[in-house]
Amino acid sequence: MSNGKIISIADNSSSKVRLWTRQSRKSMRELKENGVIRITKENLEEKYETISDYIIYLYKWFVNAAKEMVPVPDGVEFPVWCSISEEYMLRPTDDEMVYVLEVDKSEIIYFDGMKWDYVLNHHYVPKDDADFLSYQKHIEDMGFKHAYSFFDEKTAHFHMEEKNRIMDSWMRIFETDQWDIFRIQANIWEIRPDMIVDIIE
Repeated sequence: MSNGKIISIADNSSSKVRLWTRQSRKSMRELKENGVIRITKENLEEKYETISDYIIYLYKWFVNAAKEMVPVPDGVEFPVWCSISEEYMLRPTDDEMVYVLEVDKSEIIYFDGMKWDYVLNHHYVPKDDADFLSYQKHIEDMGFKHAYSFFDEKTAHFHMEEKNRIMDSWMRIFETDQWDIFRIQANIWEIRPDMIVDIIE
């Protein structure tokens, strides 16, 4: 196991960053057969089962936003979720192992995991506490207690402007000015053999 040293996004002493990602044991076969590990729609359907459509919708939003920062290689569908510290990485299980990676900085998309929770719940991502309170007042003035109605299939078409306002705010997940190893996560588009420095089982 590594010592868990974190290389900050602002650290220019190395072009490589250490990341940790938990993947299915089946991924080893994919690596041997295809020379690369990539996340597919089938992977997400198997992992998330009954809520897979919901997750895939949000992952597609992430891909469309993140590809403007780091180009997507041909054939890639979805990102590989990574931890930036060994301390907060997802632990191996009976069915999953952890790949320890060394990844070039230019291939990493950093984002705020706590803000991502807002996205998972279809919430507005505020700029700060004042903006959060302002938005809460805004939707209350509209006669709503929460923003769920703006995404409900039965009513969303009545609130497209508000839905777009919420989705525009999601871009704030990429604002990682608070370099906190608990909050900040990283995504890459694929795992190649040259990235793998260790496997934790």
